[in-house]
Amino acid sequence: MTKKKETRTFDITNVEKRDGENQSLRVSGYAAVFNSKTSIGEYFDEMISPGAFSRTLSVNGDIRALFNHNWDHVLGRTKSGTLILSEDERGLKFEIDLPNNSLGRDLAESMARGDINECSFGFFATEESWDYSIEPALRTVIEAELFEISIVSIPAYENTEAALVRSKEIDEFVEKRIKILNQIKGVFENEN
Repeated sequence: MTKKKETRTFDITNVEKRDGENQSLRVSGYAAVFNSKTSIGEYFDEMISPGAFSRTLSVNGDIRALFNHNWDHVLGRTKSGTLILSEDERGLKFEIDLPNNSLGRDLAESMARGDINECSFGFFATEESWDYSIEPALRTVIEAELFEISIVSIPAYENTEAALVRSKEIDEFVEKRIKILNQIKGVFENEN
């Protein structure tokens, strides 16, 4: 049986942006969400089973993060530690330290604006099941050999997510500003 290379896409949120010199931009989210059905080219529906990536994550030490499945646009790599992948109860979770180059900065800007917030993944199905008793047929990917994830502008799965990650300093700054604004608001309310 020959392997057929496949890709799927999802929404991404929770992208964090770190401002300042020498700080990397980090993107996190879910490249795949388990038990989420999607239509594949209107030919069949598909779902990814929980644990479908566990084997490939344990044996494949060199998975890449790309932009729009383009191998010329590498965003991160597990081998270099700039891409971290893991599975949890929701799906295939990722974190990417974006490169400090035009691609990384442009992508971060598009994500900060909300123009891009979805993901995809490229894989070979190594174990699958089909249910032809329903229309359209349902394919369940039980195990997949993952070779890449991508941040994309158009996903196949609508519930993936990617987002810029904010730094702890920004969170602390925002909390201080909120406290100050609440104090000011309290002063004005007491004057009435």
